[in-house]
Amino acid sequence: MTLGMASAMMVPFTACEQAKHENPLLVESQLPFGAPDFEKIEDTDYLPAFEAAIAENRQNIKAIVECPDSATFENTILALEESNRLLDRVSRTFFALTEADKTDKIAEIEKKVMPMLTELDNEISFNQQLFERIRQVYDREHGSLQGEDRKLLEETYKEFVRRGALLPADKMARMKEINLRISDLQQQWGDALQAATNDAVVWVDKKEDLAGLSETDIAQCLKDADSRGGKAPYAIVIVNTTQQPILASLDNRDLRKRVFEASIHRADGTGQHNTFAIAAEIAKLRAEQAELMGYENYAAYSLENTMAKTTDNVYAFLKNLIKAYRPKAEAETKAIEDYARKTEGADFRLEPYDRFYYSAKMKKDLLDISDDEVKPYFTVDSVLKNGVFYAANRVYGLSFKERTDIPVYHPDMKVFEVFDKDGKSLALFYGDYFRRPSKRGGAWMDGFQKQSRQRSHLPIVYNVCNSAKAPEGQPSLITWDEVTTMFHEFGHALHGILSNCQYNSLSGTSVARDFVEMPSQFNESFASIPEVFDHYARHWETGEPMPAELKERMLKSINFQSAYSLGENLAATCLDLAWHMLPSKDIPTAEQAAQFETESLRQIGLLDPQILPRYSTSYFNHVFGGGYAAGYYSYLWTEVLAVNIADVFAQRGPLKPETGQAMRDKILSRGNTGDLMQMFTDFTGMAQPDASSLLKARGL
Repeated sequence: MTLGMASAMMVPFTACEQAKHENPLLVESQLPFGAPDFEKIEDTDYLPAFEAAIAENRQNIKAIVECPDSATFENTILALEESNRLLDRVSRTFFALTEADKTDKIAEIEKKVMPMLTELDNEISFNQQLFERIRQVYDREHGSLQGEDRKLLEETYKEFVRRGALLPADKMARMKEINLRISDLQQQWGDALQAATNDAVVWVDKKEDLAGLSETDIAQCLKDADSRGGKAPYAIVIVNTTQQPILASLDNRDLRKRVFEASIHRADGTGQHNTFAIAAEIAKLRAEQAELMGYENYAAYSLENTMAKTTDNVYAFLKNLIKAYRPKAEAETKAIEDYARKTEGADFRLEPYDRFYYSAKMKKDLLDISDDEVKPYFTVDSVLKNGVFYAANRVYGLSFKERTDIPVYHPDMKVFEVFDKDGKSLALFYGDYFRRPSKRGGAWMDGFQKQSRQRSHLPIVYNVCNSAKAPEGQPSLITWDEVTTMFHEFGHALHGILSNCQYNSLSGTSVARDFVEMPSQFNESFASIPEVFDHYARHWETGEPMPAELKERMLKSINFQSAYSLGENLAATCLDLAWHMLPSKDIPTAEQAAQFETESLRQIGLLDPQILPRYSTSYFNHVFGGGYAAGYYSYLWTEVLAVNIADVFAQRGPLKPETGQAMRDKILSRGNTGDLMQMFTDFTGMAQPDASSLLKARGL
């Protein structure tokens, strides 16, 4: 079947045609790149758009199944690849809002939409006539297809098998039920966690209780209090991680304790929110999914489709890190407590809410550096334009032009057109950097549209962060951690922007979890390269670069007491695996969840009252709300890949365009079109990653 015939299969029924004249989501946007037209889109457009797009998708699948011709790559695999174009566009627009600007109306629509999407997914995944055609193409054409066509066939066939297409009828029916229930539970999880985090705000009556904070931070507390109902003059907002960065500055120990406990107890039932029941049921259902598919546990099922492949490989990797890490962590904790006792007395006991505070003071004394000293040189705007964009220009030849004519979903968002080295338009990039009550915690990258030569689509990608926005007329200053977060998320964006793939489902970041974080973690390395650093680290008032002496002190301090950050990551990683290494019959109940977490960390040697998991079970959104179940290890795994690649850049010249072009050609442009380890080898020349580089890079 020709491409034109495949496209003809996707004509929706008449009711959709009428809807398309009324709903901006159901017609091709006339904006550059086909960007979503948020000036025209109303909240009331989303539900009918989903209904029409789902109906169209069903029609397209029906046409594939009922095609009278023998199954071929074009009339089955390619037709399936193109069957959801409208639904993809509607979904990508809507789910950007559910993450970053979730109003009550959007949340209400989401509750209606998620079961509809899960039902459609079940219909397609377990459509035996459709799978039989896919299998016929796989059996007949796999050996003759080449390149991306062959990869698309392989991924399509493998995905159907992994979802249960080969299951007997009774197990298939149960898998459908599980899929629907998990979808519902994850919707509940997202709503509950956002409410819990918003309600965990710590209210403060007196300005003097905020001693230690800068005037800018105090102004932010005023602003946060006002935006959250003004129950007191000041509010300290809880961020998504266990430890709260603000604890490094607060002099008031009682207030530090309140903030810390608000964080760790936000959703464990101590207050009005408890997500343990949701987490436990999700874990149990995942374990049952794995068992239906013939696997011992969910981790074994999940890891089969990654670079790591097996739980044994992951645990071998982690245990080597834990062995090297533990003595460093113990020494680090003792050093901080000994330092605190110099001023607090010999009987002072360091608590977890004290750690950041005394570590910051110790860092100031030993290295003569503090966040307040360097933050005036880090404004969001300069870091973005003179740092993130500048590095991308030097390494990949990209240039950026702000577009004020393209509508956005929130006034804080900015849009930039991205141009290639030859001046050709390459992508649109949106940046949404400031926190608000309607945005979930954390930072992420996604896209309104993926790159696809098949669809003649250029990428439209966005980054979302949660930095504090300064009051009008004041600069939005950020910490070094937030600087590296901006570089990190733009690394993901580059993976989407520089994609050059035929098919939508293979392009950009559509790679294994334990590879997808590599471009982002690697991109962090540019933040501290002197030429890049000097270009963005400029004082917000004078425009002068950070003095050489201050820069030297700051860069030396990056790995100060770095055992903590590694430890919180290791603990979260092992907690994730603990939940997903169990058979369904052994999954803890909601009442057992907290104790299970404690025992799991104890058994692997990471139960440390000073270094808690970066995310505890009750607010581990990556795992129970997102796609990182049995996969949080990938942050450490890909950090190894990223460090190895950064070493290659350093050897060849970190800002050399030739090196950037090689990275682009061999990795960033290729999406999931080839073997991921081979891509790594093609660029680095290394047969296997060198894990020892990670500890060295962290100063351990």
